[in-house]
Amino acid sequence: MPNHYDFEGRVALVTGGASGIGAAAVERLRAGGAEAHVFDLAQGDDVRDAAQLNAAVARLPRLDVLVCCAGVGGDSLHTEEVSDEEWQRVHAINLNGVFYANRAAIPKMKANRYGRIVNIASIAGKEGNPMAAAYSSSKAAVIGVTKSIGKDVTGSGILVNCIAPAVINTPILEQLSQEHIDFMTSRIPLGRVGESSEVAALICWLASEEMTFSTGACFDISGGRAAF
Repeated sequence: MPNHYDFEGRVALVTGGASGIGAAAVERLRAGGAEAHVFDLAQGDDVRDAAQLNAAVARLPRLDVLVCCAGVGGDSLHTEEVSDEEWQRVHAINLNGVFYANRAAIPKMKANRYGRIVNIASIAGKEGNPMAAAYSSSKAAVIGVTKSIGKDVTGSGILVNCIAPAVINTPILEQLSQEHIDFMTSRIPLGRVGESSEVAALICWLASEEMTFSTGACFDISGGRAAF
């Protein structure tokens, strides 16, 4: 039986909430009583557009929880094959989108002196994956920006953390070559990919009132792959 986290009266915004990890997080937040809103490209929302994120946050009556799941795997390419456009696209979604969402959320959270922000990074941001320079560097930057923002908002009632999953069974795998997927899976001691529901469980703890003494941290959910 899954743990139950009480989100009654809480308002949440989940970027990338229409599928994969984001959808699993939305489902679990709502099961706990949260009013969970989805910001997703599938419904015309683009995290690369700071104005759209600002407007989405402004429409909410309040904001207690932000979960940044929107992301792209990028093309599986050797470094010399990565175009300027592909490099910029991956960073615009994976890094800029996280920063824009965090920046938009903070004033509203500060007004109520409460907030939980959970950014989705990746184990690739810690170790780097071959044929994934853009993805790996964008996720490393998510870890760095989480650490910075977490320290920046101390004393405000807002706690900011991120998660570094290993390969998870989500639609993002459709963007990757089988070679890339096999490499990532081979490095997991538990010998399998993770499931979105498993990541959502960690997200909801980090987003809950029970999590009170962590900020600017990176939590691994990697099946044993993480070395540090």
